[in-house]
Formats: sequence, structure tokens, C-alpha cells
Amino acid sequence: MLRTLLAALACALVAAQAQAETLYIRAGRLVDPVKGVATPDQRIRIVDGKIAEVAPWTPPPTDAAVLDWSRYTVLPGLIDLHTHVADGFGQTDDPAEALKHAEGETALKGAQAARTMLRAGFTTVRDVGAYRGLSDVTLRDAIAAGWVEGPRMLVAGAYITKPGGGGAVTGAPKGTVIPAVFRLGEARTPAEARTRVRALIGGGADFIKIIASGAVLAVGSEPGALELDEPTIKAACDEAQALGKYCIAHAHGAEAIKAAIRAGARTIEHASLIDDEGIALAKARGVWLDMDIYNGDWIEEVGTKERWPAEYLRKNRETTDAQREGFRKAVAAGAGLTFGTDAAVYPYGLGARQFAYMVRFGMTPAQAIRSATTEAAAALRMEHELGRVEPGFAGDLVAVDGDPLSDVRVLETVVGVVKGGKPVGR
Repeated sequence: MLRTLLAALACALVAAQAQAETLYIRAGRLVDPVKGVATPDQRIRIVDGKIAEVAPWTPPPTDAAVLDWSRYTVLPGLIDLHTHVADGFGQTDDPAEALKHAEGETALKGAQAARTMLRAGFTTVRDVGAYRGLSDVTLRDAIAAGWVEGPRMLVAGAYITKPGGGGAVTGAPKGTVIPAVFRLGEARTPAEARTRVRALIGGGADFIKIIASGAVLAVGSEPGALELDEPTIKAACDEAQALGKYCIAHAHGAEAIKAAIRAGARTIEHASLIDDEGIALAKARGVWLDMDIYNGDWIEEVGTKERWPAEYLRKNRETTDAQREGFRKAVAAGAGLTFGTDAAVYPYGLGARQFAYMVRFGMTPAQAIRSATTEAAAALRMEHELGRVEPGFAGDLVAVDGDPLSDVRVLETVVGVVKGGKPVGR
């Protein structure tokens, strides 16, 4: 009986292995983001969504599925740590745009934005806050289930923000009642912050986003102002940690940045007005700066043309150059820097334009690529799953025509994407 059972188990194992979904990719050049070098003519074997082998090219079995990228440079799938995909509609001249759209409409636009992001080469994104609370959880789960084409998503659920603050829907006509679903993260005190964090994580959030300072693109909110005090930020971060998660902080102002770092934030978003003390503190505490240094130009050009609120344009001008100078200083100081673009402020799919700005303001192309691969993966606590083309890592790859280690702008035009071992768009 035992011999018969073992024979049956062996046959089942062989059958399962035969059914394993395998894809071979021939990479003309394969970029190692850690070493900053590219190796020619490599064979990548992906089995059931994970990389199983990387070796010099030899022909695979004749009946194997092969993706010929021999003309292209291949990199790990790109990671954008600061997006707003689930909101779907992007930035407009109306501060209360989110209130104009029904739940189903928002979901469909979010799905469209997700598809665009994936096809631009971003196989993983962190969605750092949706105005309609928990809509990002729904989109994340739909992508994971295969109902919607999009990147792997990690989501915040909503913003922990003071009422009327940088994460609130502001600028609506007088007398407008803001529905509760748009106010899931409102908090005034440490106790309220803890309650909101528990509710968001209970609702499916992967991490917590705290609005520590005012915002550029919010009426009545100043980027340099501290909007939540340090005890409230710390309470939110402590509660997230107790539940096995982490917090990140939207923080433009120098004091908000330092308060958020001391309170336990894992990444600082924007960091527009960071000072030398803030850079040193981030480096000492191992906190990543996630600085969206591209979109200031988009806001100035398109926002002016489309008559976005004058308050937005003023605050953008007051922060753009300062942020880029802070970025340059942070690079020189050796602080941790990740790739985050604030996708939604500009049209989805254009985020790779930021690579050239990162190089202009102090990085090498290799450093810029690491910011969107290995560094971003580490900030997500997924450094053993994402960001490299090595055995055991997710089968997430992008192909570009050219050498991004010498001209990082070739990343702006991705010619092929594989996510989880599946070619996108096929």
C-alpha cells in the first residue's frame, strides 16, 4: 500500500512539474542594478511567475515559450513608490474633482490608469492615498485576482489627515457636505489617529500614509506648515507597527520632515523644503526620501495653461527649486533615495521622465535605476522578492531600446513588459 501511495505521489509531482508555466527570455543585454553593469546575451527562465535561472544564452527546448528580446536591454520591472492610481482621474483645475464621480466611475478610471502604468514599465506601485476611502484596496485586489490588468499594488486606504488638511477634499462650493467615505482618515488627536489606523488596516491597507505638513495641491494648506503634531504622527506610526505595518509621511516642510522621521516614518514623501539637519537625520535613521522632482515643471506648464488655482501655482513655484536643491544635497550626502513621482498630477504613464531629472540633479544613471528597483524594493520590505533579475525573484521585467546606463531617457519608451512571468499586452 505504501509503495502504491508513493508511486502515485511521484506521478502527481511529475504531472505538476510538466504543467508548470515556463517562459524563456533572451535578453540582448541584462542590467544588474546593484553592480550598475549590463551583461550581454542572457537567458532568463521564469517558472510559475518566478525567476528560476539566469545564464548565458543557450537554446531552450524546441517546444518552449520564448520571448526574443535579443535586440533590447532588459531590466527588473520598475517600481514607483508615490502614485495615486485608484483616484483615476488625475489632476484638474477643480480642487473638489473627486466629489464629481460616482464609485463605479472612479473604479473604471482607476483600472484604466493601472493598465497605463503597467504598460509604461511599472510592474509594482505604491498607491499612497485615495480620496474615496479604500477604493485602492478594491483595485489592488482586482489586479491580484486577474480581473484587471495593472501593476502589483500596495495601498494606503486613505490619508491620516487633520480635517480640512492636506489630505482632505477642500475647495468645494460653500455648503457642500463631504461624504464620510472621503473622510475615513481624519484625526485630530493621538487617540483618533490610532483608531483611524486600526480601521484602515482592518479594511485592507498595506501601510499608513500620514499628512504631516500642508500640501501644494490643496486649497487652504501650506506646504511649510506642520499639520499634525509629532505625538499624533507617532501614535499613528506606533499603531501601524503594532499591527505589522509601517507608516509613511507626506512632509514638505523642514519641521514636518524631522517630526515624521523621529515619529517612525519609513519614507518621507516630497521632502520639498528639507534642510541639512533633516537630510542627516534621514540618513542616520535609515529613512528613505521619496522626492517627486519631475512634476513641478508639469504643474507650472500645464497648470498655468489650464488655469489651475493660483494658490496651487504659487506653492509649486515656492517648492520646486527648493526640492531639487534638497535632492541634490541628499544625493551628495548619501541619504537613501527612492523613486516616487506623484502619478496623477501628470498623465499616468509618463513617470519615467523623472529619471532624467534625477540624473540632472546629482545621480548617475545607475543610481537612478537603483532608486526604482533595489532601493524601492527595500523600502517596501520586499528586497528579496522585487527589484532584481535573480533566481527566486518575481518574474517582472522591462525591455528598452538602448542603454539606460548611458542614456537614462530610454526608459521613457518601454518596448516590452513581463509581470509575474506573463508578457503584458499579449
